Amino acid sequence: MSELSVVPSSLARPERAPHSAPGAAAVAWMMLERDLKLAFRKASQLVQPLAFFAMVTTLFPLAITPELTRLRHIASGVLWAAALLSSLLALEFLFRDDAQDGTLEQYALSGRALTGLLAAKTAAHWLLTGLPLALMAPLAAVSLGVPAHALPGILASVTLGTVTMSLLGAVGAALTLGVRRAGALLSLLTLPLAIPVLIFGAHATQLAIRGEPYGASLTLLAALAVFGMTLAPLAAAAAVRINLE
Repeated sequence: MSELSVVPSSLARPERAPHSAPGAAAVAWMMLERDLKLAFRKASQLVQPLAFFAMVTTLFPLAITPELTRLRHIASGVLWAAALLSSLLALEFLFRDDAQDGTLEQYALSGRALTGLLAAKTAAHWLLTGLPLALMAPLAAVSLGVPAHALPGILASVTLGTVTMSLLGAVGAALTLGVRRAGALLSLLTLPLAIPVLIFGAHATQLAIRGEPYGASLTLLAALAVFGMTLAPLAAAAAVRINLE
């Protein structure tokens, strides 16, 4: 009888460890990259809010007066009304495409936290819409006769305001997910909630134009943004689950 050779355990081939699933932060980052790549394939959706913002801020001097002293008095209202309306244009497409092709349902069934995935999609929306509007706002303010010392305040206030608008819009887009042509309904749901953003943002812009301290208004805008970051993804995830049932 032949002896059976025994392979020492130290020389045995080690078992391949199973691949660990990516963490929540990695999944959210992949979601963000995916949405950014898909958005750049549809350039018209990216240009539309910026074009609308530019047209609105350009039409006011033509309709009222080209005098910079008079335009400076209405600049805060014009900038913020145009920014809020422009940010609404792209909200309808926030979850619509993923809901139509079944991707959103797969997210809900994947076992991952739907809240984090929707937060990543909302962040992508702000990077594509809110951030360009915030960078464009100082240029529009110069055309309305706003002095140069007010531009940092305008940039900061519009940046914080568009963050809150994207979060509110995510909740509205999730609530109207199953409604056809939900643009008008989405605006009716989102605009009343955006009134505090409009008030504090316009006040901060007006104080910046006057050369007065505007830190208190910026603090209130930041508080609204933090409040939205805390609750909006949870509300959006709950609304998406209801619409998918």
